[in-house]
Amino acid sequence: MRRDEKAFTLIELLVVIAVIAVLMAILMPALNRAREQGKRIACLSNVKQLTMAWILYADANDDRVPYANTGRDDAWVVYPGANATREQYLDGIRAGTLYRYVPEVQLYKCPTGVRGELVTYALPDSMNGYQGIPGTEKLMVYRRSQIKRPSERIIFLDEGRLSPNSWTLHYLEERWWDQVTARHGDGTNFSFGDGHSEYWKWKDPRTLDVAKADYDAWQNSGRNSAEATQPGNEDLHRVQRGVWTKLGYEP
Repeated sequence: MRRDEKAFTLIELLVVIAVIAVLMAILMPALNRAREQGKRIACLSNVKQLTMAWILYADANDDRVPYANTGRDDAWVVYPGANATREQYLDGIRAGTLYRYVPEVQLYKCPTGVRGELVTYALPDSMNGYQGIPGTEKLMVYRRSQIKRPSERIIFLDEGRLSPNSWTLHYLEERWWDQVTARHGDGTNFSFGDGHSEYWKWKDPRTLDVAKADYDAWQNSGRNSAEATQPGNEDLHRVQRGVWTKLGYEP
């Protein structure tokens, strides 16, 4: 090195490192938001494609819609059991009545889903699922032509993990039963009877309490606790209207 060449001093190097650290602190949240936005779009695409498959199934089966209860061997996907292997879960997807229309297994899961889960989406009880929700006998859908306002009727939602049932929500009570998810910025994705999909961001902090509750704790006791009853929760009202078309009570 020539004597007249000036090298960086230690202080100058520290200043550069500090500036880089500040820039990273500014940019990282934006990069994380962009990444999460990409996952939200992918998830919206997944539920949209599943809904188009749901529509195609009805078109090919005399207007009948797929069974929502995954404990059946002829459901839209088949639940293989709580202790099933990955291959058994894949077999359950392949055995489902929608697989011929959506033969890509990665489309059955939200990109931010629980590690190890292969199916995170669900059909609600209203779509040819569990028939025992009080007050809903005339609101159940068995044929696609029964849906009068398809752009408002929920078909798929991101439940979070596969269960042996359809997704359950009360009609006569201002109360959650099965959990919702909090993804992509504290909301979740839904698809509708006309084939479109939407992201709904939760507005009531009580919804997030339900969504972020421990899964096993919610299954065992949370759904029967006072926390599940949420008077005045517009998130709950909105989902109940999407599932059942209306509220079965005066909010």
